[in-house]
Amino acid sequence: MRIGEIAALVGVTPRAVRHYHRLGLLPEPVRRANGYREYGVRDAVLLARIRRLTELGLGLDEVRDVLADDEGRELVDVLEELDADLGRQERVIRERRARLAELLGEARAGRLTAEGPVSPELAGLFAELGELGEAAASPMAAKDRAMLTLLDTVVPDAERERLIGLMRGAAGQASAIYARFDALAGLAPDDPLVAEAAGALAAVLPDEAGTELPEGGLADVFFGDLAPAQAAAVRRALRLVAERAR
Repeated sequence: MRIGEIAALVGVTPRAVRHYHRLGLLPEPVRRANGYREYGVRDAVLLARIRRLTELGLGLDEVRDVLADDEGRELVDVLEELDADLGRQERVIRERRARLAELLGEARAGRLTAEGPVSPELAGLFAELGELGEAAASPMAAKDRAMLTLLDTVVPDAERERLIGLMRGAAGQASAIYARFDALAGLAPDDPLVAEAAGALAAVLPDEAGTELPEGGLADVFFGDLAPAQAAAVRRALRLVAERAR
């Protein structure tokens, strides 16, 4: 196979294949007398493995570590793992389509909330927050609702329920917390009010919320929507909860 053929077979671009060569993830095959690279089945399997790992959310450095651990494994083992990865993706797609079918039913019946197609659990939380008046009008609350709506769509059901449960536990203090975070919008991350807001947020969060959010993915989306002082306060609050739970 030529580079265009292996790229099309695996579902990536020739540019991606060349990039993986440069990074050392995909060994570059020896060029034939005509100057073209000739790829084989094992190259295709390895390229598919790289694609699957990146689709699962791994960074390229992490992919390199996984591939290093795979050296010496039988081809059938790698193929079986690729098949299992596809099976997991199929289950996620089925779950999302089932949820979409529910939302379509709600839309056709005219029962969608103002926030759009959200789960019944999240709609209930929004209703609780809406009853608090000041919280509903807060700019920080609007960001919170937008992020929760995104999470409601992209995270598994169990994780969504856990996150909503954490928010529901803090709903009674939402107005005061949102007001503190609104006040941080134009401040520097080292302003004294950051520590005060972090302490107030940590006080209403349960111990299981005490994890440092990883870089990348949804964390980048969430923190990218916050002012620097607000992001600093959230991260500090999570660290405070983690320290309290030890």
